[in-house]
Amino acid sequence: MTIRNLEGLFRPTSLAVVGPCRLGQPAFDLLLSRLQEAGFAGPKTVIGCGKDLPEGFRPKRRLADLDTPPDLMLLVGPPEDAPELIRAAGDAGTRAAIALSPGYDRWDDDLVTRTLQAARPNTLRLLGPGSLGVAAPAGKLAGHLGISPAAAGDLAFIARSGTVINATLSWAQSNGIGFSGIASLGQRTDVDASDLLDWFALDYKTRAILVHLETVANPRKFLSAARAAARTKPVVILRSGASREPAGVGTTHAGRIAVSDRVFDAALARAGVLRVQDIDEMFEAVETVSRLKPVAGHRLGIVATGGSLATLAADQLEQQGGTLAQLSEETTAKVAPLQRAGQSTCNPVTLHETSPPEAYVEAVTTLLGDRGVDAVLAVIGPSAFSHLQPTADALAAAYRAYRPAYGRRKPLLVALAAGAPLPRQALDNARIPCHGSASEAVRAFMHLVRYAEARELLMAAPPSLPSSFSPLAETARALVHSALAQGRSALTPAEVRTILQAYDIPQVPSTIASTPADAADAARELLQQHERLALKLTSPQLPFKSDVGGVILDLKSPEEVERAAGDLIDRITAAHPDADITGIVLQPMMRHQHASEVFIGLADDATFGPVILFGSGGTAVEVTGDVAMALPPLDLNLAEELIGRTRISRLLDGFRNRPKSDLHAIALTLVKVAQIAVDVPEIREMDINPLLTDHTGVLALDARITIAPATVHPGRRATSRLAIAPYPKEWERHLTLKDGSEVFVRPVRPEDEEPYRQFFQKVSPEDLRLRFFAPVKEFNHAFMARLVQLDYSRAIAFVASDPQSEEILGVVRLHADPDHRTGEYAILVQSTLKGRGLGWVLMQLIIDYAVADGIETIKGEVLKENTTMLAMCKGLGFSVKSSLDDDAIAVVTLPVAEIRQRRG
Repeated sequence: MTIRNLEGLFRPTSLAVVGPCRLGQPAFDLLLSRLQEAGFAGPKTVIGCGKDLPEGFRPKRRLADLDTPPDLMLLVGPPEDAPELIRAAGDAGTRAAIALSPGYDRWDDDLVTRTLQAARPNTLRLLGPGSLGVAAPAGKLAGHLGISPAAAGDLAFIARSGTVINATLSWAQSNGIGFSGIASLGQRTDVDASDLLDWFALDYKTRAILVHLETVANPRKFLSAARAAARTKPVVILRSGASREPAGVGTTHAGRIAVSDRVFDAALARAGVLRVQDIDEMFEAVETVSRLKPVAGHRLGIVATGGSLATLAADQLEQQGGTLAQLSEETTAKVAPLQRAGQSTCNPVTLHETSPPEAYVEAVTTLLGDRGVDAVLAVIGPSAFSHLQPTADALAAAYRAYRPAYGRRKPLLVALAAGAPLPRQALDNARIPCHGSASEAVRAFMHLVRYAEARELLMAAPPSLPSSFSPLAETARALVHSALAQGRSALTPAEVRTILQAYDIPQVPSTIASTPADAADAARELLQQHERLALKLTSPQLPFKSDVGGVILDLKSPEEVERAAGDLIDRITAAHPDADITGIVLQPMMRHQHASEVFIGLADDATFGPVILFGSGGTAVEVTGDVAMALPPLDLNLAEELIGRTRISRLLDGFRNRPKSDLHAIALTLVKVAQIAVDVPEIREMDINPLLTDHTGVLALDARITIAPATVHPGRRATSRLAIAPYPKEWERHLTLKDGSEVFVRPVRPEDEEPYRQFFQKVSPEDLRLRFFAPVKEFNHAFMARLVQLDYSRAIAFVASDPQSEEILGVVRLHADPDHRTGEYAILVQSTLKGRGLGWVLMQLIIDYAVADGIETIKGEVLKENTTMLAMCKGLGFSVKSSLDDDAIAVVTLPVAEIRQRRG
């Protein structure tokens, strides 16, 4: 389920409070008071709570006594009554229910199961139990037990904790923040954060969404909803519970490093949402995202009272990753007379402690007009000769009147460096975020920057992978399945080499010996081409060889190798008698003057499944802390961004006489490891450590892989462990047109942006008008990104291309609604290819996909003048009716569920 029947929660036409009340008289009175004061216009009924009720409420003894069922039920009675109430209400037509509680409340599993079973036949939605309730101020609904009413606004708030709800309501009341909706999740038996993200993403009254949560039950559903919401509006998430999670475990470095909270960070980054760490920061983020649009860059102009406040603000900006804007010569000349005497720089603009409000207004408006400034921060300190109130009022008036000559309105943030209460009323009215210190204001600015960067990454077009990259996935699968059949949980060094070879990951030459004498023989051959050798012990029980002294370096002769191997085996056998020594690995010592050692890992998270790691390599990888994480699948853009989040990336970028490493080769290796996670779900953990890298490429010196049987996960297809739906390769196919020619059809990929743009050049303006219902004059990046960057959990698009030239000949797409019941289709082919049957085969393919994916209905809108498309739809079994909104448009509908039944 997702948004089905959530109208009953946030837009009910009638409601009923259903008892007898077990919450106590104060809670009962508060609930009725909230409902009454909000001014809910529909019928309000109280059932089983007596007749002594406030004006406007109808008393009833039983639910069956109502002539019409309530749209929304607020359950305040005994939990054991819930299943029968839910069943009866659902049968009558009730769409939603809230199991209310003023504090923590949890139902046992059996009661939850019976209640959900009672709700399922009618898709009645249940919020809670343990929910404080909901508020929808625009609809005059206040069905909650929160500490204070919620004012109307454009911020949606979803929270797991009632305490966090109360803290936020109290803060919002003090700071003039309003809400489009509030929902307290409670136990999350049915309605969860994913459902509500989908709901508020589609709500035009919501400009930003704030979420508090602890755990995620269905990660693919959650990330899909978060990603969809983040594409249209800011999403801010506060997570609690990290301190209760265990430390990383595993037999690889990757498994030990990938603790759950860091993986959660990686998941949110992939979804394009902004994470905050505590309630204070959440309030800062709320103040910022609810009042300002995302910033266009990270260049901040600062106007401050006195040199110390200016310096503190600039220091905070540098520490938090922002950039001081470089002011133009024109701006510099304008603000110079305003500055305090003796200032050598023009950003920050440092004003005298006694500067009047007019000086702040002139400095701020001048900076807002500079093309090199993305946002402005005014840090104002009080003095005995200059008070905050007049300056705050003047800035508020100036910003309300601010209309840029070009581009969109730039953000203005204000820090009033004084104690509470701050004179902020005028700033609040002008929707200017107001903070009590420069550090808070800078952090708020960086919230805008990080959100903008996340959106940019979300929509970035990655370069194409090399056409030569064609992994031998079946070889890898067969090897892993064989090892599992033998009852093993780790691959041998030889098997690891085979896996890396199957994915074209460069490796150092290796020879495996079983005895010291065999090692000496292998050394004679290796030393003919290499000066020195490294000797490594292999044992499933001792995965970290360096920890037990299991690596010996710089061996120059077969005799040294034999002695070292014998001594090593004896020493390890004595120290670890239970360890099974399975062999000795010999490798040439690889010496590259300017090479760096990096680490690439694959770990398994209990919630989000596979996670890719990258950072500084070597034996101290767990200690240095220089590791970043990302969820697979990856493309080259995402891989490059992952590299850039580490400290070692600065060294890899070149330093003095040190050449720049081949970053493309590193990124490509990350993409290959991510593809291993996609192709072979039985591979649970992997270390490539170290991976040697320099300007010539990469070379794996050591690797380790652990395995486990694949299992089925909620919301994921087959045995896939990925929280993000991967590229659906199984839908690639060759199709034959009616003239006998063949086309290659595959799902669209993000790197298709340029071929897609070239495809549009082969479509006539008239055909484009028929497809988009209006002339299309520009195919900019934002437009193209929406077409080629898909969440495969919700949408599919197939491109038909020439098998030889790979030129795109036609495209068909299907986008499912959040409930995954109805999909809207669109199709377009090159104008010169009409009549060859390409459109027909693409439409048949999209119908096949809908049948397989569980979509019930395909719909589309077609201009009535597009008679060719209407004829094809009729031939495929679509019904055709006029649109109720526009008589020039026909709505075509295909009942896929009936096709699925006929096919069995």
